[in-house]
Amino acid sequence: METKTNAKKKNHKFIEILKKHKKKIIMLLLLCLLAYIVFVVVKLIQNPTDTVYVEMGQIQEEETAVGYIIRDETVLKGDNYKNGIEQIKTEGEKVAKGEAIFRYYSNNEENLVEKIKELDVKIDEAMSKTENSPSSDTKVLEERIDTKIEELYDESDLKKIQENKQDISSSMTRKAKITGENSPAGSYLKKLIDERSKYENELNDGAEYLTADRSGVVSYRVDGYEDVLTPDDFSKYTKEFLENLNLKTGQIIPTSSESGKIIDNYSCYIVSVLDSENAKNTEVGDELKLRLPSGTEVEAEIVYKTIEDNESILTFKITEKVEELISYRKMSFSVIWWSDRGMKIPNSAIQYDEKNGNQVPYVIRTRVGYEDKILVKILNSNGKYSVVTNYTSEDLEELGYTSTEIRNSLNISIYDEILIQK
Repeated sequence: METKTNAKKKNHKFIEILKKHKKKIIMLLLLCLLAYIVFVVVKLIQNPTDTVYVEMGQIQEEETAVGYIIRDETVLKGDNYKNGIEQIKTEGEKVAKGEAIFRYYSNNEENLVEKIKELDVKIDEAMSKTENSPSSDTKVLEERIDTKIEELYDESDLKKIQENKQDISSSMTRKAKITGENSPAGSYLKKLIDERSKYENELNDGAEYLTADRSGVVSYRVDGYEDVLTPDDFSKYTKEFLENLNLKTGQIIPTSSESGKIIDNYSCYIVSVLDSENAKNTEVGDELKLRLPSGTEVEAEIVYKTIEDNESILTFKITEKVEELISYRKMSFSVIWWSDRGMKIPNSAIQYDEKNGNQVPYVIRTRVGYEDKILVKILNSNGKYSVVTNYTSEDLEELGYTSTEIRNSLNISIYDEILIQK
C-alpha cells in the first residue's frame, strides 16, 4: 500500500515538473525538429536524389541540318507561255507519258468563248422555233452530244480530248443542219452555224497543249534551278557552289503561270554540309533515316561524300515521300544517325566503379526502403538517355569479378525504381 502511495507521489511530482517546465520542453522539441529538418535539407542540397522507373524505350542520335534538294525534273514550256496556263493535271498529281498536263489559253480566247456561247443560245432559239418535231436522227445526236460532254470531265488524254471536242462540234453542226434544212429559217440557222464554226476554228488553232514526255509527278513550282541542281554530277556541289545559290531555307517555290514540269517521283537527293563527328565517320553506302519538315521519317542512303575544310558534304538519296519536297529547294531536316531500343534509363542515374582499370557502370535500385547496387551494360547512349542490359557471367568474369561477386550480382528489370542524381 505504501509502495503504491509512493508511486503516485512520484508521478504527481513528475507531472508538476512537466507543467512547470512545459514551455521549455516544447521549445526544446521544436529546436530538435528544426535541427532535423535543416539536416535533411543540407543532405539533399549536397547530394540531391530522385527516383525513376526503368522502362522500355527508344533512343536515337540525331542532328539538325540544312539541305539542298536535287531532283531529276523536266520543264514544260510552249510558244504561247505569255497567254497563261489552264491546268489539266493538278499540283502533285501522278501522270503517264503522253498525258496532257496543261494548255495555254488561246489568243483572244475569252472573247471567242463568249461569242461561241452567244451563238449557241441563238442556234438553240432558232431550232426551238421550228415547227418540225424532233426526228430520230436529231434525238440520236442529242444523246451523243450529252455522252461526249460527260466524258470530257474525266478525260486527261490529249488525243481523246481533241477527238471528243471534234465529235461534239460535228454532232451539234449536223443537228442544226438537219433542223435547219426542214425549217423556213434554215438559211438563218446555217449562217449562225457557219459563224460558230469560224470562231471555233480560231479557238482551236490558237490552243497549245503540253504533254508529259515521261511518267512522273506534275508540278507548277518552277524556280529556274531545274537545270542547275541536277543529279548527274554530285561532285560539283561544293560549299561555295551551294552558298552562291543564295537560297532561303524553307522558302516555298512560287507557282508559275508560264510553265510546268514533270518530276521523277521514284527518288530525289538532299545535299548537306555537316561538321559533326557522326558525319565524318560515315561512308558511302551507309543507310540511316532522315526526318523531313513534315515530321515524317524516311529511309536514306549516302550516295556521295566529300571532305572540305574539315566539313563533310554528304548526298542522301531517298525513295519515299518524294512528293513532300516538291515545294522546297532548300530546307531544314534532321539526320538520325542511329536508333536503338531496350531498357531506357537517364544518364543521370548511371555511376561508375573502377575495376581492374575499367570504368564499370552501375545504378542504385531502391525497393521498400532498401538500396541495391546493380551493374548495367550500356548498349548505346545519347546526351540524355542510355539503353542498357544486364551483364552476363562471362562479361563480369572478363572484367575481373570473382565467382562470389558474380553469384551475388543482381539484375535490373523493367519497372525497377532507380535513383538519379540531380
